[in-house]
Order: sequence, then structure tokens, then C-alpha cells
Amino acid sequence: MKTLVTLLFATLLVSPAFAGSSAYPDITLPQLQKAIAAKDVTLLDVNGTESYDKGHIPGAIDFTAQKANIASLLPKNKSALVVAYCANPHCGAYAAAAAAATKLGYTNVKHFPLGIQGWEAAKQPVDKGSK
Repeated sequence: MKTLVTLLFATLLVSPAFAGSSAYPDITLPQLQKAIAAKDVTLLDVNGTESYDKGHIPGAIDFTAQKANIASLLPKNKSALVVAYCANPHCGAYAAAAAAATKLGYTNVKHFPLGIQGWEAAKQPVDKGSK
């Protein structure tokens, strides 16, 4: 019973992080499109390498494959826009990349909640394969 109570308590503590109450502000599709057009964003795809290879937002970094090298792939300017995304608004995996960027000192870290599914649904271009 003690284990069950501990698991329940842990679930209650962790759930808000994946239920939309994010420490990272959201960026909208039009805002992201504008930042991409201005070449003013670093994108972190947190969907996993297999998904990344099937389709990702152009210019995005495969966070799963590059996690160990992420510091060298992010801009030198710590106030630069860094956007993490995963599959859709119900996916909380983006938080790992956002937290990694924040831990490295980045102060303008945002979340694209529509994810790759929302990007594709909006008929936006995708790149396929690894870089």
C-alpha cells in the first residue's frame, strides 16, 4: 500500500509538467513562421530520430541524436530564441530539450505546442532524413 501511495503522489507531482502547465511560453504557428523566415530561431525536435527522419520542421535539430552535443549546436547568444517541439499538444517530451537549453543558460526558450503534427496539418514544409 505504501508503494501505491508513493506512486500516486509522484504521479500527481509530475502530471502538471505534461498537462499544459508549462514553464516555457508557447509560440504560435505565425510567430514561428516569422522567426524561421527571419532565421531567428533554433528548433529542437524531440520526437526521436525515427520520427525526425520521417519529417521535421526545416532546420530543426534532432535533439534525441544530438543531446550530448547540444551545447555546441545552440547559438552563442544566450538570449537567442530556442523553440522545442514534439508531436502535438498532448506530448510533453519537448520539456527535456527546453530544460536542457535553459540549463545551458538560454533565456528565450519557448514551446511550439502544435508540434510536427500541427505543422504538417497547416500544410507547412517538412524536411526528411538526418542532417
